[in-house]
Amino acid sequence: MKVIVLGNGGHSKVIQEMISSLHNHEIIAILDDRYEERKEKNAIVYAPFSSLNALIDKDVKVVIAIGSNIVRKRLAETLNLRTDQYLSVIHPTAVISSTAIIRNGTVVMPNAVINAGAEIGEHCIINTGVIVEHENKIANYAHISPNATLTGNVSVGEGVHIGASATIIPGMKIGQWSVIGAGSTVIQHISSHCKAVGCPTRIIHKD
Repeated sequence: MKVIVLGNGGHSKVIQEMISSLHNHEIIAILDDRYEERKEKNAIVYAPFSSLNALIDKDVKVVIAIGSNIVRKRLAETLNLRTDQYLSVIHPTAVISSTAIIRNGTVVMPNAVINAGAEIGEHCIINTGVIVEHENKIANYAHISPNATLTGNVSVGEGVHIGASATIIPGMKIGQWSVIGAGSTVIQHISSHCKAVGCPTRIIHKD
């Protein structure tokens, strides 16, 4: 499978290595607006985002390899590609239940676990060592940082960022575009557009 990677920062470097580890996957282009013009190195095209339409065809998939949730959303909306044109990249060491749903454009990093009945939206990041327990619902553009644990029946809204090693107890709901600090323990519902930190969490900012 031929793949175009959008973005070439640190997060993208990890995704590029993941793609290279997958059987029959080949990166043909890396697009980023840091490149003012098209160039080629080792059979890979480096060019600005505006080059996408000239490179994509029915046999090519795209992955947005950008860590910022809001930037991933803006780029996806700007590109206006079909959902099936996006590739989900899943590391071979990730453990995925046969009943879990992972939608297009999502990246699942090494040693992540996604258990029975979990649903992951589009363009999410399930980072290294994350545990997504049974029947979690994670909306589009969320980022679950390394070693975070989402226990059963957790609901995560669009664009939520959950910090590294955070723990969400069963049944909690986190509203869209909220941020949970690294190492926090969530034992109450968190409304939308909030920043919450601590063990247990307390809301320190609300937009």
